[in-house]
Amino acid sequence: MIQFRKISAADTYSIRQQILRPTQTMEECKYEGDMDESTFHVGALDGEKLICIGSFYQEAQEGLEGRLPFRLRGMATLPDFRSKGIGKELIEYSESILSNEGCDLWWCNARTSAAPYYTKLGLIQSGGIFEIDPIGPHVIMFKKM
Repeated sequence: MIQFRKISAADTYSIRQQILRPTQTMEECKYEGDMDESTFHVGALDGEKLICIGSFYQEAQEGLEGRLPFRLRGMATLPDFRSKGIGKELIEYSESILSNEGCDLWWCNARTSAAPYYTKLGLIQSGGIFEIDPIGPHVIMFKKM
């Protein structure tokens, strides 16, 4: 049975590096704000094995109006656990935390390849495609809760 819980920033680094930034060092997988008091990291665990992660940072995005907005960064699922609804459940778990914090909007810079996935989760695209070097093309997506 998959369990969801808050985890430490350090717990996310291995999956961030393996899935999201394989050409970068582990040090480069540490994001600014990881240790901020308002930041939280969530994980899905299959037994003791961490299989899916996401990190939420209290951060506004220009042009998006919301009460206590948060930004999702570094969401990733290990390949053997994809297409099983685990990422969706991780987002639902995170949204309950966000709601309890008083947040009514969250957003992310989504890779264009992941935009259809976020659309299925109820997010809406804001603006056009932009490049994040060295990762590739992205779009801003958001969800009002």
